[in-house]
Amino acid sequence: MMYTRLLKKHEQLPYNLLLLADEEMQAIERYIHQSAVYVVEQDDLAIGVYALYPVDERVAEIKAIAVAEEFQNRGIGRFLLRDAEEKAREQGYTELIIGTPDIAVKQLAIYEKAGFERYEIKKNFFIDYYTAPIFEDGVQLSDMAMLRKLL
Repeated sequence: MMYTRLLKKHEQLPYNLLLLADEEMQAIERYIHQSAVYVVEQDDLAIGVYALYPVDERVAEIKAIAVAEEFQNRGIGRFLLRDAEEKAREQGYTELIIGTPDIAVKQLAIYEKAGFERYEIKKNFFIDYYTAPIFEDGVQLSDMAMLRKLL
């Protein structure tokens, strides 16, 4: 049975996993210390992570969600997404948001299947927010699609 664990402030952050979701350490450092970081572990090793960031008193954002490559395609990502919803609801949030590249068809499909709806495109987000260009499947990322789900 899978379960998540909230990392305590003194615990080492799983940057190896966070960097799968957010490619620059500088970008991660902008939000990670204000976020609640949850991990799913196997044999005391973090194999999945998400960061739940408080946008305001009613909205939380999943800032990073990732599964170790060797554990992908086993439902762990969907489990983490459901867990983030549950944790946000328990903490009194009424809306959960998440962003992904607007060309990330697989991620968009996963989020939409989980009940998230697109509500905004942040133009040039990946160009303005990151110091170096980011490519996915040979295409430079530019815009970020924002999705939300009412809890």
